[in-house]
Amino acid sequence: MSTTLDCLNAIRFALSDSRLSTYETGLGSTASGDPRAVALYAWNAQISAAFMVPLHICEVTVRNGVSEALERVHGPRWPWQAGFQASLPSVPAHVGYSPRDDLQKVASEQATTGKVIPELKFIFWEQMFTKRHDLRLWDAHIKSIFPEHPPSVTVRELRRRIYRDLEAIRKLRNRIAHHEPIFQRNLAEELNRVLDLVRLRSPLVESWLIANQRVFELVSLTPVFRGGLRWFPSHAEIEAQAYRLWIEGGRKSDSAEADWFEAKRLIGAT
Repeated sequence: MSTTLDCLNAIRFALSDSRLSTYETGLGSTASGDPRAVALYAWNAQISAAFMVPLHICEVTVRNGVSEALERVHGPRWPWQAGFQASLPSVPAHVGYSPRDDLQKVASEQATTGKVIPELKFIFWEQMFTKRHDLRLWDAHIKSIFPEHPPSVTVRELRRRIYRDLEAIRKLRNRIAHHEPIFQRNLAEELNRVLDLVRLRSPLVESWLIANQRVFELVSLTPVFRGGLRWFPSHAEIEAQAYRLWIEGGRKSDSAEADWFEAKRLIGAT
């Protein structure tokens, strides 16, 4: 029969000491092997996965809004419009990201605007909200593309707000894509930033997104002490772990209670 220690050692071997040590440090644990660190790691992976739904919808919503504005100014074939390409900064590869090079490369490989849009990097859409595009694009179109803005906000304020939000969202997205810890961030605030951006485009889409995301639910289940909150796994979660231990132990009739307490320890329910 596998013991808690066997499982923890196997998980530690698979994930590495250095990776789990981040979670032990976050818990304030002074020794390796704390089962709460494994529970926190699993929760971090779960909420990272859950974030992909609102991040996906936000990115698609914003980039389609930018495409609509570009089409008004440069026509439906805007990716191939020379004037638009020339308006983008061209940055040497060793210096950083180059929007012009990104667009030209993608446009040379795709046949339609609809195919170009998803191939451009997230940062391309973020860079579309720098001040260089105010005169050509946003002065005339940003308030109609994002109609749910505060009435008193100026074009510059709105454009800067969207840029800042996209930058923060991109950084969160990159951490999730590289399987990095996000448990120490204010995740409810991060999700609200995503929802705010979607709402600028359409409150109806925001409502639909809220109904189809699990981030808020998982935030309430954080398996560590933080802000006065303590995670208590559900009966079904403990039961599933205990059943696995019972199967591995040969279905012994007298092991149920021991398996139950072992399951609680394994998932960090100390």
